[in-house]
Amino acid sequence: MAEALLHAVSKIGSTLAEEATKGVINKLSEKVKNLKELPGKIKEIGIELKMMNNHIKTIRTPNLTDESVKDWIAEMRETAHHVEDVMDKYACHALKLEEENKMKRVFSKAYYVKIFSDIADEIIEIEKKINNIMRRRDRWLQGPQFIPNILADVERKKPRDCFLETVQDNLVGNEDNKRQLTEWLYSDEHGTTVITVSGMGGLGKTTLVRNVYEKEKIKFAAHAWIVVSQTYDAVELLRKILRKQMEYPEQSQLADFDADDLKVKIKERLKDRKLLLVLDDVWNQDAFTQIGDTLQNLKASRVIITTRLEQVATLAQPTRQLKLKPLERIDAFALFCRKAFYNRMECKCPHDLQNLANTIVDRCQGLPLAIVSIGGMLSSLPPTEYVWNEIYKQLRDELANHTHVSAILNLSYHDLPGELRNCFLYCSLFPEDHRLTRESLVRLWVAEGFAVRKEESTAEEMADRYLRELIQRNMLEAVENDELGRVSTCKMHDIIRDLALNIAKEQKFGSANDFSSMINIDTEVRRLSSYGWKEKTAARVKLPRLRTVVALGTIASSQLLSPILSESTYLTVLELQDSEITEVPASIGNMFNLRYIGLRRTRIKSLPESIGRLSNLQTLDIKQTKIDKLPRGIAKNKKLRHLLADRYADEKQSEFRYFIGVRAPKELSNMEELQTLETVEASKELAEQLMKLMKLQSVWIDNINPADCASLFAALSKMPILSSLLLSASDPNKALSFEALKPESKKLHRLIIRGSWADNTLDCPIFRDHGKHLKYLAISWCSLPVDTLKLLAQHVPNLTYLRLNKVTSESKLVLSAGCFPKLKTLVLNCMHDVNQLEISDSALPQIEGLYVVNLPKFDKIPQGIETLRSLKKLYLLDLHKDFTSQWNGYGMPQKMQHVPEIRT
Repeated sequence: MAEALLHAVSKIGSTLAEEATKGVINKLSEKVKNLKELPGKIKEIGIELKMMNNHIKTIRTPNLTDESVKDWIAEMRETAHHVEDVMDKYACHALKLEEENKMKRVFSKAYYVKIFSDIADEIIEIEKKINNIMRRRDRWLQGPQFIPNILADVERKKPRDCFLETVQDNLVGNEDNKRQLTEWLYSDEHGTTVITVSGMGGLGKTTLVRNVYEKEKIKFAAHAWIVVSQTYDAVELLRKILRKQMEYPEQSQLADFDADDLKVKIKERLKDRKLLLVLDDVWNQDAFTQIGDTLQNLKASRVIITTRLEQVATLAQPTRQLKLKPLERIDAFALFCRKAFYNRMECKCPHDLQNLANTIVDRCQGLPLAIVSIGGMLSSLPPTEYVWNEIYKQLRDELANHTHVSAILNLSYHDLPGELRNCFLYCSLFPEDHRLTRESLVRLWVAEGFAVRKEESTAEEMADRYLRELIQRNMLEAVENDELGRVSTCKMHDIIRDLALNIAKEQKFGSANDFSSMINIDTEVRRLSSYGWKEKTAARVKLPRLRTVVALGTIASSQLLSPILSESTYLTVLELQDSEITEVPASIGNMFNLRYIGLRRTRIKSLPESIGRLSNLQTLDIKQTKIDKLPRGIAKNKKLRHLLADRYADEKQSEFRYFIGVRAPKELSNMEELQTLETVEASKELAEQLMKLMKLQSVWIDNINPADCASLFAALSKMPILSSLLLSASDPNKALSFEALKPESKKLHRLIIRGSWADNTLDCPIFRDHGKHLKYLAISWCSLPVDTLKLLAQHVPNLTYLRLNKVTSESKLVLSAGCFPKLKTLVLNCMHDVNQLEISDSALPQIEGLYVVNLPKFDKIPQGIETLRSLKKLYLLDLHKDFTSQWNGYGMPQKMQHVPEIRT
């Protein structure tokens, strides 16, 4: 709360129009003549609130659940919100006044006298509230509530690099359940069989089923994983099942289908096909029965349902019901050690902590979620008996007021540093089981003011650090990693999300609602996540204090935006990705405080010119929309840091193109704070514009003409912190010259090239001198020389990801011994000349995913493929018609039993 307040206060210096307001201030009553001093006074109040917030962090953890303390914290948060609103109100009107003076308009002094006088009165009220809060604390909250937490100043370990843990790592003690579930998938039943996996929350139902599903889905002609949850919609469930089976690039193509239409389409699609369907987290039998008739009589199909409720488990025959139990003590202890001592040899518990560790594990009562949560928390603390004993005493106090699961999760939450608490609560605003990307979370946390620049670290780098720590503490679950080993997507366990939602509502942080409960929402809500706004509901809800809207795929029309934009004056975040809106109202330009606009995968064709008035905008995400050019005034947004604007091409334009960049604004160079620029079309002016944008880290450029390569690549070379670069040619048949691409940035690790190459490309500086720094390389549309893979291995030896797409090369590709020692993913796609792949012994020692797709001449089993002992995914798809018979005849599945997922 104090961080948000100080963030608001810090804006005043840049928005206060002192000269413009002087004439107005002189007209104010004696009481507010010193209005110019108010920002300084508010800063003093902000510092005082920050000190109070720091005091909260030192309160002994269990007392944060004391009702008196909770009420006091809630009152202080409301006061901080009030301060933030007043400062934004002041800054907004000061800016308007400044703009009027610049335009030499005659403004109403009486109007501004009234506005600033009201603001002064509000600040006087705030001072009174602060004094009351302090008196209340001194009078009622002394003694045991404010006993300092002696662990508050303990030096914690830095968050580790969060490499993705395999699902198998979390299956400790569940091997028999996995074997039983797999056997049922291949039992003798010929029709559709329902299997249920039940048990209390936190037992690992989803983890178990996900492990089996990922390994076995390739043996079914159709498969789908659908999260149901408590707020399901039967029609939307049917849409999700159909989308999983058919190519629907836009949601709108299914928007008008009713339940009967969808059922007909699903039956047509699944006719004579084996289906593996998972319905995860089902709370009501009706969730299945309403769609069950669609799935009847499918050939040897299987439906797996996970649920916490015994009644739902009876949807399956008794012989197909799997009821999970808590872990045995030995398995529970092994899982705990794996989390708490991840950086010790064999994850072994130190001798002096054995007794305490056993006692803590016993308190978890065999629940994997509780075990990994407290293990993750302890992993950041020194492994000493003194520190662990203090944690155990706090846990014991928590257990006096909660069940063992709630107590452990509460302890894990309250142990979070103050800045991480806001980041954690924010994740609960997204739908259940939603996959959160690292990039979007980082940008949202920065927009909200949760992460700010510290010393040499940018705000984005601080947010990235917070994400790593939340994952280390098991408050978030890693799902996928990128080429640097960083988490690229993560999610929140549903039980942890329930905890976060309760705390968020209790502390007036935010709220998540479905459309049925919108009408009863607290009108003072600051952050709101909606799961299904309806026009008649939204029109009746006025939310004047609203700062954040997260509505993923739920706003059905553009008309729903108008009430939000008209009533929520100080909106900061507007996230509407996957929604059906077709336009953005021009009134969005009045949202002075807006910092983040997310419109990805919506149906919007253009943005209003008023976007240029959003002086605080930091992120604009319009990827995969229908927008082909940006408003002329977009370059006025000088605080813009992330511009994400590529779109899919019209299929009729070119079979080679994956996307089309938007036209860059003529005054692009004014946007000096830009860190991300994806994707713009090349132009003659672009090189000169880029020379002034030295904070860019990711640059994607489309439609490059060979004649512009020298100037454009020279400009890119001078960017000191460039890390990701995409270069796409205007014509796949015209060669790009990379001689001028000599990057000064050693951080450039991701390179994507689409276009023909000159013959000497691999001898250019980008590969010859910089190649050792590259981790991710994707190449399309070019012709590579003989010994393609050998040459690439020599020039870019440290790759973890390599993709060759529509590349012309020799017919036989050879991976020689020792090549690509760090490569984890290799993709060979649409290489029409290749008919054979040879893998030498000791090649690709760390490979995890090999994808050989759409190679029409590929008719031989990859020689040496059985030597890839680290392989986890093998895709051999759309190859020569003789390939399948050779695969079966070669007996490869038996030799490749160590590979969890094989698809042919």
